Amino acid sequence: MLNGKKIVIVLPAYNAALTLERTYNEIPFDIVDDVVLVDDNSRDNTVEEGKRLGIRHIIKHEVNKGYGGNQKSCYKKALEIGADIVIMLHPDYQYTPKLIYAMSSIIAMDVYPAVLASRILGQGALRGGMPVYKYIFNRMLTLFENIMLWEKLSEYHSGYRAFSAQVLRSINFTHNSDDFVFDNEMISQIFMNGFEIAEVTCPTKYFEEASSINFTRSMKYGRGVLRVSMMHRFHKWGLIKSKLYLKS
Repeated sequence: MLNGKKIVIVLPAYNAALTLERTYNEIPFDIVDDVVLVDDNSRDNTVEEGKRLGIRHIIKHEVNKGYGGNQKSCYKKALEIGADIVIMLHPDYQYTPKLIYAMSSIIAMDVYPAVLASRILGQGALRGGMPVYKYIFNRMLTLFENIMLWEKLSEYHSGYRAFSAQVLRSINFTHNSDDFVFDNEMISQIFMNGFEIAEVTCPTKYFEEASSINFTRSMKYGRGVLRVSMMHRFHKWGLIKSKLYLKS
């Protein structure tokens, strides 16, 4: 616990057997109270590896529900076991667990209710191996989103994020996509509900075992981001009523 707040790490996993131990061993259990592993019908032994490591809360999807569908199971279980702070950490070791201290402290001390680990702050994205086309798309999409949402984030596309339980209970994330655009929809919902989001600098790590979507999936994700951004603005103006912003 930190400042009396129960911290739960959620690991949305798909074929993460090779990197799960490395990720798990760097989690700071002096402040982290629990871990939830959700396996999205992996083809490897991710679940068995999780059990070997002693992870108590393991959920295995019998069919692949997608990245967004995986997160829905993660957040539901974290809230069910009484989390005050929920941190999503990819078990592919692309994001360092060492930032859990900083991210959880920001929420535990009531500075901000949500935190994103930005790969763009500090200019380390390209040095860390982010493909050039992804970097360019990231910057272009982020600029468009900041304009449409009237915010000033350095990046909307990090998969490393922390939320207070209040934030998760205030948005209806079950309405969101089961695909990668789920992340973007969550940010839109958080801002729509009047919460602020902090950012911390995060080093970028791209390597063979780390998961990454290909060019085709990236294009599909980009179109989804544009759609969510415009829907956010139109809902804000009262031109449409989106179920994305219905209360949970």
